[in-house]
Amino acid sequence: MSLEEAGRQLEAAIHDARVAFDCIALNELDRAHTSAITARAAVDAAEYALRVEVEQRQAQESRNEQEGQDTSASTTE
Repeated sequence: MSLEEAGRQLEAAIHDARVAFDCIALNELDRAHTSAITARAAVDAAEYALRVEVEQRQAQESRNEQEGQDTSASTTE
């Protein structure tokens, strides 16, 4: 997953939430319920994509810091 995918999922969630809102106004509660569920699923998918990206960046920062420490340790010896 990527940040672009997170964005797409959030756009889908916005759309589904709007559909749910409109269905409530039209008293189509079953359709509103379905749209609310799909909106929630899209938000969950976006959250997962963001969490994966954050974890990857943190891991990369840790590797970069470790490499920096290894380089400075070898030059001081």
